[in-house]
Amino acid sequence: QVQLVESGGGLVQAGGSLRLSCAASGRTVSNYPMAWFRQAPGKEREFVAGFNWNGRDKFYADSVKGRFTISRDVAKNTVYLQMNSLKPEDTAVYYCAARFVGGGYNYPDGGSYAYWGQGTQVTVSS
Repeated sequence: QVQLVESGGGLVQAGGSLRLSCAASGRTVSNYPMAWFRQAPGKEREFVAGFNWNGRDKFYADSVKGRFTISRDVAKNTVYLQMNSLKPEDTAVYYCAARFVGGGYNYPDGGSYAYWGQGTQVTVSS
């Protein structure tokens, strides 16, 4: 059974940093695309960052480029999202998503990912 568990969210002041973790079980995070999405109150879920099957090709939403970094630790079977220079508009519930199948996909499309975590709240105060 595949399970994704996020952690690391919290309350931080603008300009601060947080590191989110997504611990996977049931499947390995290597060789499959994974991503982070977020959803703010009253807004649709949006793509934040992701990497493809090899883990080297990484993709970022324009709103987080240069501030957020996605990475993975295969030994720990964990994916991370390092968030720096946080802004109040980054406030949202952040979700980890995994696509544990091969083939083509559209990385910013949440429908491309079959497995999701429960989410972790990130709140950035001004």
